[in-house]
Formats: sequence, structure tokens, C-alpha cells
Amino acid sequence: MANYVFAPPPVAAVPVDGEDTLFPVRRILCVGRNYAAHRREMGGGDDPDPPFFFSKPADAVVPPGHDAPYPTETKNLHHEMELVVALGGGGANVSAPDAAGLIFGYAAGVDLTRRDLQSAARDKGQPWEASKGFDFSAPISAIRRWSGPPPQGWIRLLVNGQVKQDAVVSDMIWDVPAIIAEASKLWRLAPGDLIYTGTPEGVGPLVRGDLVEGEVEGVGSLRFRIT
Repeated sequence: MANYVFAPPPVAAVPVDGEDTLFPVRRILCVGRNYAAHRREMGGGDDPDPPFFFSKPADAVVPPGHDAPYPTETKNLHHEMELVVALGGGGANVSAPDAAGLIFGYAAGVDLTRRDLQSAARDKGQPWEASKGFDFSAPISAIRRWSGPPPQGWIRLLVNGQVKQDAVVSDMIWDVPAIIAEASKLWRLAPGDLIYTGTPEGVGPLVRGDLVEGEVEGVGSLRFRIT
């Protein structure tokens, strides 16, 4: 048995809907600009480029029932509502037809973004890490076990009771099997990986005290406050 110089950090985990079990989070991968309307609102064109990825650390996850503190070093925190895929299997160079066999379930999630830091980094050709992978940047609902085709219904986010994002998951440019297949070319996927699949149009700012509520039809809902 290994002797650590100090106690290892606790495992980040998300509850499984309707069960007394936890899903241990290995890492978080996120897909950028996967809805055409959001791509346009962020200044992109209509040509469907291959999906691109960025990441968040596992301990960025904010489980159900917890609030998210307003992060430091930003004056423009944004919400991005997303369908989240939870993997129960893994592999490298997985084909899209085989991707369904890796899926444990789905959740509703929010990719919190320090938009001003992202814009500044993009303008300088620098990495986005500080704008995306900060503490408490990945609120998520309980994970619902799933079999069959991926969710296709509505995805919605409200701030203080006002609808800010309202679309359907079927509007994604790259569907779930394609996302998993592309990710598996870049990383060896494994059980415990979460993939945030991109956000629809309507992203916008959050301030301290805001109540954020999001839902993906048939999958789950989350509710947290910016503290």
C-alpha cells in the first residue's frame, strides 16, 4: 500500500438519480460551439467545423444542492446550459456506432465561463484555461442512467425566473456518438469521464445573488445560486 506524503484529495462525485450511489468523476471534457445559433452569437460562421474540446478539472463539479461562488478575476461571468454525457466505459479511437456502449447516463449541466478572460485570451492567441477550468465552474444535476437513443428534447435555462436559453438538443451540430468518437481520437476515454456537449444560443451574464435553474427534457434539472 502506498504511503502518501499527505492524504489524497477526496474523489469528486455526482449522485445517480433515484439511487443511493455516486458517480466518481475522472475528468471533464467540454465541446465548444456545437449549436449553430450559439456559434453565430459568438461571432462564428455557419460552416460546421469538427468539434473542438477544452477541459475542466474533476473538482470543478458542483453537485446538486450546492451553490456556486462568483469567481475571482472576472467582471463578466456567463452561463452556458448543456446536456452532459456520463461515461461508464472507455477506449481510444471508438467508432460512432460503438459510442453508445460507453454511455452510463446523462445529466443537465452549466458551463460557467469567465467571458472577459476568455475574450482576452482569444485575442492574444493564449489558452482559455483560466476562463473555463476554474473552481466551481461545472454545476450539474444528478446523473440519470440511460439506455436507447440520446436525448433530443428541449434544453432550457432561467435566471431569476426569466428564460435565457431555450432550444432543443436535436439542434446540436455534432450529436453525442460523434462527440464521443472525436474525443476518443484525442484521449483514451474511461469510466468516470463527463462530456459537456455544448450550449445553445442565449448565453449571458450572471451576478451575485442570481438564481440559476436549468433543465434538459427527460434527463434532469439543476438549481443553484451565485453567491
